[in-house]
Amino acid sequence: MITHSERETEEVGERLAATLEDSDAVYLIGDLGAGKTCFARGLARGRGASERQVASPTFAIVHEYAGSSGEIVLRHIDLYRLKDTLAELEVLGLPDSVGGAPVVVEWPGQTIQQILPPTIRVVIDQQPDGARAIQIHRGEPRAVS
Repeated sequence: MITHSERETEEVGERLAATLEDSDAVYLIGDLGAGKTCFARGLARGRGASERQVASPTFAIVHEYAGSSGEIVLRHIDLYRLKDTLAELEVLGLPDSVGGAPVVVEWPGQTIQQILPPTIRVVIDQQPDGARAIQIHRGEPRAVS
């Protein structure tokens, strides 16, 4: 699908959120500025979290978004600043800290894919005119232990 604004990109994320299960791992793939965080904002809103909570977790690396009753409804991970090593992911507590809510991952590397396989891949390509082409690929749900 093609979106022409941040709001439209968020709306696609919001619609996808309605289909998510707590065991889903959503990988956001795209260049800097492609709209990954906008998409995550829509996912959070669609899961019942305040969209005002959503910002790129580049410096915090992991954000957890709560719904109105205080339960965690989405985890948002940004691995841009990491070197994609198992040691770094273990310091973050991954994958032990996930479960009970979908996880959305920006900048997924090979290591995270081995320990937290994606169930959904969202590829966002920014077009020359500023529009975004969004492709959503759904795989198999991951096992929850």
